[in-house]
Amino acid sequence: MKLLILDAGHCLSLALAREANRRTDTELVIDAGSVIDAERLAEVAPDALVIPPLSRPIRAAPAEVTAHAEAVERCMEVCREAGVALVWCVSDQLYEDGFAEPIDEHVIPRPRDESLRRLVTTGDRIRAECPRHLIVRLGPLFALEGGHAWLGELIDTLVAGREVRGEADVTCCPTSADAVAMSLIGMLQQQHCGAEAWGSYHLAGTEPVSVYTFVSMVRTQLATRLEGLGERVALGEVKAMHHHHDHPLRRVLNCRRVLEVFGVHQKPWRLEVGRMLDAWCEANRRDPEPPEEPSSP
Repeated sequence: MKLLILDAGHCLSLALAREANRRTDTELVIDAGSVIDAERLAEVAPDALVIPPLSRPIRAAPAEVTAHAEAVERCMEVCREAGVALVWCVSDQLYEDGFAEPIDEHVIPRPRDESLRRLVTTGDRIRAECPRHLIVRLGPLFALEGGHAWLGELIDTLVAGREVRGEADVTCCPTSADAVAMSLIGMLQQQHCGAEAWGSYHLAGTEPVSVYTFVSMVRTQLATRLEGLGERVALGEVKAMHHHHDHPLRRVLNCRRVLEVFGVHQKPWRLEVGRMLDAWCEANRRDPEPPEEPSSP
């Protein structure tokens, strides 16, 4: 199976590259751009085109959101003409106001924000015009490296001694980019073998948690590891923010369908964070100071 993925520097693109390198059944071609034309698609001849998500679209400039939506639609058009499957990954922030209960796949986002509505329009077009598609809605992605690598950004900020703020009244399911990459390749391998289970799916980490609690846990676990290594680092503090005083926001994706159809189990975010923190500490471990040479008599 051959996959073509856009946005080479995105944390999900890097995670897909790592996962493909571990396998012998998947070839991955990565393009730096955010859009593909018919000539390039014909040259690569992939089984599927994968588009990473626009992370944190609520905070993105309207022009950035519009550009992403237009690029996705152009990709959809060339994929439809070439008969290539389209995989579009989407942030859970399209469910702007959240829900009291976990959100099922059949629930189409209906945000109030005009920029977010533009992304919903793109999803509507894909469902109507491109039968061979996967729209994969993701919880907040975290990774150590690449664009939108939330965890890497958190660690850098904490180690620099700067304050990190996190919403105490927003509950979500942080999602490992590595886990998403493994799941996507597994899903596409089944599609490649004739599953024909196209449509919308949710992928997110287990255990809903507030953004503030997630960030605080990262700080605590990082401090514990650094202390165990004998490193003395004055980490930045974590401050709670409250934006939804009357109605705390719950943005929790129900990932039952991806389990029922593809057998994909969600990975606990705590285990993934712990693994990544271990990897970060190993990569950034300082060499011990060499012993001083004895002075000459």
